[in-house]
Amino acid sequence: MPSPPSRIAGVDVARGIALLGMAAVHVLPLEDADGDPTWVEHVASGRSAALFAVLAGVGLALAYGSRPSLPRAGTALVVRALLIGAVGLVLGMLDSGLAVILAYYALFFVLVIPWLRAGLRTLVGSALVLAVAMPFVSLAVRDDLPDRDTASPDPGDLLEPGQLISELLLTGYYPAAVWAAYLLAGLAVGRLALGSRRTALGLVVVGAALAVGSMATSALLLGPLGGLDRLRDVVRVPEGEALEEVVQASRFGNVPTDSAWWLATDAAHSSTPLDMLATTGSSLLVLGLALLVSARLLAPLAAAGSMPLTLYTAHVLVVATTDTDDPTRYYLAQVVVALVAATMWRRYIGRGPLEAAVAAAVRPLRRTRT
Repeated sequence: MPSPPSRIAGVDVARGIALLGMAAVHVLPLEDADGDPTWVEHVASGRSAALFAVLAGVGLALAYGSRPSLPRAGTALVVRALLIGAVGLVLGMLDSGLAVILAYYALFFVLVIPWLRAGLRTLVGSALVLAVAMPFVSLAVRDDLPDRDTASPDPGDLLEPGQLISELLLTGYYPAAVWAAYLLAGLAVGRLALGSRRTALGLVVVGAALAVGSMATSALLLGPLGGLDRLRDVVRVPEGEALEEVVQASRFGNVPTDSAWWLATDAAHSSTPLDMLATTGSSLLVLGLALLVSARLLAPLAAAGSMPLTLYTAHVLVVATTDTDDPTRYYLAQVVVALVAATMWRRYIGRGPLEAAVAAAVRPLRRTRT
């Protein structure tokens, strides 16, 4: 079955990379026997989920075009969000031990509806403002909000809507008020000529510069400009660890609120300005490289990336219902099964089953893209 016009193989390849990266973070050790970060922590932690979110914005741009009918497109996105959010809440009921992203992902869609018709400059500017300013807003208000209750919201959380909205927007693992910046960046990228080699090379260069520049800025702020010295007064450092290790550890969505200097870190999953900019840069870099590589060479990865909701859901179900003493073999088995199953399904059936169900629900609400 041929791909629909809005599909670009390189985007699917990048999405496949994001899926495999998120699965690696869920399954493989993040620390070695000596307590040092593994390659998974260095390469995939925080970056894979960010890439997933950026590509969600790219997907919206490709699906709806630059001038959609906002009432229809907005309604379709709300319905899509409700369906994806429902899947996320059901997965949250499972004993997977994972921070399931789908409920947050649903809110990402709703938050970016006002920008569906925005131009490139507006999207880039808005993404930068959200990525840089919203972490400061979050730091200022989180002390007045309820503490995070759970890693993965479930249907029971609907009984406490205030707590749920607080987690999804600001206090949770993927705070939507900040992470919406990823979707706006993706919408901006989706306005570009993604079939152009020049565009792909530009994404690689800009992405690399943004990632490296953000990491260098964090190192400058924390080192020569005294950030670590300021944090030393508020951070409890466990015996045997260095302050730098504590500051750079994965923050699971947010940094503490006891010092504004926390916002100088680019630690994985910290949702600070420099983390947001660095992971946006790494996402652009991966997408640019994926667009440059021959799709035929990576067809299984593109097939997996064409059905992210289905494969992500299957992954959470597998983790929740199975266990292993050999995480490497466990991970590789999931990767092989996912790539083979996705390749066969896409070749003989087409769209992934959950993707098809969501598409069928929103199709009557959508207008042909322009």
